[in-house]
Amino acid sequence: MDDTIFDHALTSRAALARLQRSEGALRSRSLSDLWHEYSRLLEEAHPAVVAGRITVAESRVQRFSTLLEFCGSRPIREEGARLSSLYRSFYRELRRPVPGVRGLLERVHRRARVGVVSNNQAAEQDEKLAFLRLTALVDFMIISEAVGVSKPDPRIFGLALERGGTGPENAVMIGDSWENDVLGARAAGIRAVWFNRFGAERPAPIDVAEVDSFRRPAAVERVLLGP
Repeated sequence: MDDTIFDHALTSRAALARLQRSEGALRSRSLSDLWHEYSRLLEEAHPAVVAGRITVAESRVQRFSTLLEFCGSRPIREEGARLSSLYRSFYRELRRPVPGVRGLLERVHRRARVGVVSNNQAAEQDEKLAFLRLTALVDFMIISEAVGVSKPDPRIFGLALERGGTGPENAVMIGDSWENDVLGARAAGIRAVWFNRFGAERPAPIDVAEVDSFRRPAAVERVLLGP
């Protein structure tokens, strides 16, 4: 979902930019540094959220308290809560799909069942699809919060195969994360396609197809499903 269907990276960066403009305490770091640290903290907190060791709301407060410390300010919980709430309002306002994804989903959905495998909360991902008006183009979602296991664990991909009513030899996974999507899918026996729209260096010399944009959906469809 995130950064394959929903444009989390650019939405998050835009929300942080707006927050930084309004909050002097965050201006000691560049927007790039702030966004990379925010992304690192988000990824770091996910396993604890899935395991129930911390709530989503508390992890958000902790994230912004830590960002304040990263920017040289005292990590006061109340201030972290205020910034978290403000960021959340900006983020929701600025949400957008990955460019070209609607056209791609429309083409693929005519030929195959479409499923989402996501490390996140079920209600949030449902709401994102509805906000983007893409619900009708996705047949099912397997969300880490609901099933108690996260990517890259092969078990979550196995659950997706069950819901899709197929075996790994007839499935393909496309995603932006090399570890979670590419390696996770391959560990489950599923062919993977790496969505590398930001031009990251390939982490390992393995035979994986790669696309950098959905703006030509017919070309991406051929990579996923063949002619």
